[in-house]
Amino acid sequence: MHKLAAITARETVQLTEFIALLKLEQDALKRADAGALPAISEQKLRLIEALNAIEKERSTALGTDPGENVRSAMMRWLAANPEQKDIAAGWKNLMDLAREAKQLHELNGQLIKMHLHQTGELLAALTQQYQKNTLYGSDGQASSTSGSRIVDSA
Repeated sequence: MHKLAAITARETVQLTEFIALLKLEQDALKRADAGALPAISEQKLRLIEALNAIEKERSTALGTDPGENVRSAMMRWLAANPEQKDIAAGWKNLMDLAREAKQLHELNGQLIKMHLHQTGELLAALTQQYQKNTLYGSDGQASSTSGSRIVDSA
């Protein structure tokens, strides 16, 4: 097996695992299960580190120049080696998985923004309600009102 085929195969396994994790994250976000997110984030970081290491390995195998885009280098290598159909197929599959991961990641980001927006609105409503219902009593201390003038003045 060619070295690039082995690298692409390992990267495909890692990316597939990353996609599964993004789907778990999405399920947790849909359920508003904030308790599940720290462990998922930890696993995501581990997988991102592994994917970065594999990409660096592919860059070395391709002999890319410093600062050269690894994807461009891979496309250039595939164009120069058209007989490597298994590597080309693996690369296409990898790019399809990368697009799926990107879409899931963006959707999860939108879900997080939605939760943050709702939380902000709830906090604003609670803060306004607290400020609106706070009066000072005869002792100079803040006290909440009940909303009834008769009860509050008693």
